[in-house]
Amino acid sequence: MVKAVVMEPSPFDHPYRGGFVGKEHRFALTVYFEDTDTAGIVYHANYLHFFERARSDMLRAAGIDQRAAIDAGWGAYAVSEMDIKWRKSAKLDDDLVVISRVTQVRSASCSIHQRVMRGHEVLAEATVTAAFLTPEGRPRRQPAEWIERFKRIEQEGH
Repeated sequence: MVKAVVMEPSPFDHPYRGGFVGKEHRFALTVYFEDTDTAGIVYHANYLHFFERARSDMLRAAGIDQRAAIDAGWGAYAVSEMDIKWRKSAKLDDDLVVISRVTQVRSASCSIHQRVMRGHEVLAEATVTAAFLTPEGRPRRQPAEWIERFKRIEQEGH
């Protein structure tokens, strides 16, 4: 018979969450070995992961529940367009901040500008269009409440 192990609750039991500073969402992360090549430089495709984590966290912080939308059969956001400029390399153990800002809201999509920062240095930046799609992959109007939240953030900050 295996004895059950009881884990005492700890403040470390919850994932990190970013948050809004005015109109910008900030999401901090550290570069791990898995993010780099053998020279300790972040592989270019991993910036996509950094941008995605930050966007997902921004939606959550804005009160947009994508999981509930998927479960209800409404749909979900999908990146339909992305323009990226790499400026400098991030390296192993760098502490980075991904700054995301909603720049335009339309009925079935939104545009988000994102920057990966190391201190005051811009390492990479992207302009992303996220389209709201049905479960079958067709564009559809995003919930009106979500549009209002984005517009409020865009105009006044969170």
